[in-house]
Amino acid sequence: MDEHLAHLTDEEVDHGLPASIFHEPSPGEESSGEVEGLEGAAAASRRPYQSMVEQEKHFFPEVAQGPLPLQKIFLYFRNRLLMLWLERPQQELTFESAVPHIDSHYANGNSQLLRRVFVYLERCGLINFGVYRSMKPVPELKRKPRILVVGAGVSGLAAARQLQSFGMEVVILEGRNRVGGRIGTFRKGSFVADLGAMVVTGLGGNPIAVLAKQINLDLAKIRQKCPLYDCAGDQITKDVDEMVEKEFNRLLETTSFLSHSLGFNYVDQQPLSLGNTLELVIQLQERRVKEKQIEHLEKITKLQAALKNTQQQMRELQVRITSARYRFVDSDDTGDKFENRSAHHDLLALFKMYDKQLEKHQGLEIQLQQLEEFVPSDIYLTVKDRQIFDWHCANLEFANATPLSTLSLRNWDQDDDFEFTGSHLTVRNGYSILPSKLAEGLDIRTRTAVRQVTYTDRGVEVLASGPDLSSPPQKFCGDAVLITLPLGVLKSGAVQFTPPLPDWKARAIRRMGFGNLNKVVLCFDKVFWDPQINLFGHVAQTTKSRGEFFLFWNLYKAPVLLALIAGEAATSIELFPDDVIIGKALSVLKSIFGDNHVPEPKEAVVTRWR
Repeated sequence: MDEHLAHLTDEEVDHGLPASIFHEPSPGEESSGEVEGLEGAAAASRRPYQSMVEQEKHFFPEVAQGPLPLQKIFLYFRNRLLMLWLERPQQELTFESAVPHIDSHYANGNSQLLRRVFVYLERCGLINFGVYRSMKPVPELKRKPRILVVGAGVSGLAAARQLQSFGMEVVILEGRNRVGGRIGTFRKGSFVADLGAMVVTGLGGNPIAVLAKQINLDLAKIRQKCPLYDCAGDQITKDVDEMVEKEFNRLLETTSFLSHSLGFNYVDQQPLSLGNTLELVIQLQERRVKEKQIEHLEKITKLQAALKNTQQQMRELQVRITSARYRFVDSDDTGDKFENRSAHHDLLALFKMYDKQLEKHQGLEIQLQQLEEFVPSDIYLTVKDRQIFDWHCANLEFANATPLSTLSLRNWDQDDDFEFTGSHLTVRNGYSILPSKLAEGLDIRTRTAVRQVTYTDRGVEVLASGPDLSSPPQKFCGDAVLITLPLGVLKSGAVQFTPPLPDWKARAIRRMGFGNLNKVVLCFDKVFWDPQINLFGHVAQTTKSRGEFFLFWNLYKAPVLLALIAGEAATSIELFPDDVIIGKALSVLKSIFGDNHVPEPKEAVVTRWR
């Protein structure tokens, strides 16, 4: 570390600091896009370009608490190393290969900090992760720790690869007969369909962007156009759908305001769900509709009373005008000029009063006519509106993989600020390519379901059952065990821990929930739907069934449709046999395209993820 930089005065920082500390490298030293490249590398790694994250402050306290120039050097090292890795993620980035690409203005006197930053990035999986070509031998440790990884999903596979690259012996224990966890792809002939995860929700800041460069992932942008068809099979007009969707989004904003601005998150000390709150807001809207109707009727009643009163006054004025006219004529006949002048004055005054009442009467009639022409709706959502609204609810249940009634009002959108950026994509050659590649070179024992984990200061012992349940359990020993099981398995108690897990972990497992999402894969001889669209929706008849085959996906090169089942329907439909579920999906398609245009599928698969 440069001693001079560590002891710069405030004045030197503000005025006398060498320009080389802050200027970006010259074109001769770096590519012309260096500034954007460094910033882009930080963003792609989910790091702020010009500041340290809390984890970095923890590992580098002397930098976080040190002078500004030292922090600048740290950030340059971190961003430059990230950039070097992201430029060529197909091969390992070694410290020795990185050093020549570090600007000497920053590197001189700071080689120790540079090495520490490199090690930090590697240990935290920000560089040298995924499937890449090793450029140096695996470290030879004096004592090779043996690590057991339970679960061969993506998290388990990625962790195992990293541990193995650090020189450890790793054994993965997987209960299924395949790797990938919730990533699973159906393949038969030309047919390909993902049974679990299938959408890459943007590449900006997403490690999948790196893996896509390392692995042959055929990524394709998902076109967002999604026509909707009602329960009779008729297409819903765009303006109606957009109107209901706008109201749906407005109600979501209302629930967010209630939660985050007004603190309305509990009733009787019980947390509110998004679904219950939405229904509450809808009830309030329906009440407001009735209130508007009452207000409208009250206005009409008041106007009618005012109109009746005006008419009565006009009739009374007509009588007085008739009497005043006689008086004026009589005074003219008698020649009484004073009486004649007085009668004429009174007559004119009555005419003015009558004209005023007539004008008032006409104004009231216009107001009454307007009220009668613009009668407020007597219902907040029509039956059709509610069905479309429920479709948007089902789409949100798909996005969260759980019914809205089990989704926390306070926390359901907490990750909005951390979403990946960019278009959503799908893997047209099947997502299972990813875990299959991650699994290469690893010691994986499939069909080995872990039942018991015993851990002590001296190591761990894991008991697992094999495919033959009558056989005695297998025993695996190691220095440590890494559990990457799904939350549902942990909640079920299928794995016993001795001693029991710490209370803070057990409480978190009990408190957290998980959802369900199922699909029906339908493979046909030919395409009978619009091949230019990736999505089309089906609007259910009832709120309870809104998630049942609410969305069909056309994503692959072969004629394959994926029917999605979300919300409560995702769990309730698992009670039916496959042929009934497939038949229901086909009935929906026939209602849209006609009986004669929907053939029997060549292949069909029903998932049961619960």
